[in-house]
Amino acid sequence: MASREGLFAAAYALQGSAELDAFSRGELDDLLAWFRQNLKIPPRFNRTKSKNHDRRDTRGLSWFKPTARQHLDKAFELAELLTRHGIAIEVLRAARIGYVIYEDDHQLVAEPFADVRS
Repeated sequence: MASREGLFAAAYALQGSAELDAFSRGELDDLLAWFRQNLKIPPRFNRTKSKNHDRRDTRGLSWFKPTARQHLDKAFELAELLTRHGIAIEVLRAARIGYVIYEDDHQLVAEPFADVRS
């Protein structure tokens, strides 16, 4: 069974790959630079506020808000690039994303409700 990881984890793994051609590397570098400039890194991905929260499994999932059109467009560009390089991408949509841990203008991080975990 293949492991599941987020869009950005997959992108950074591909960026570190020696098999990436120069054109694709430039495209990937540009997209990741755009996200670094235009998307905040959430301070945490767990609901817990304990001192050892960073040692626990990360349960939160990041979601783009439907109103973040430019971010979504760039995310689909990134997903297309990853797909071209053999990385399977699954787009998730949900009406109930879980317990919101973090929110800004473009994204939410939420721990899924127990009844919707896979």
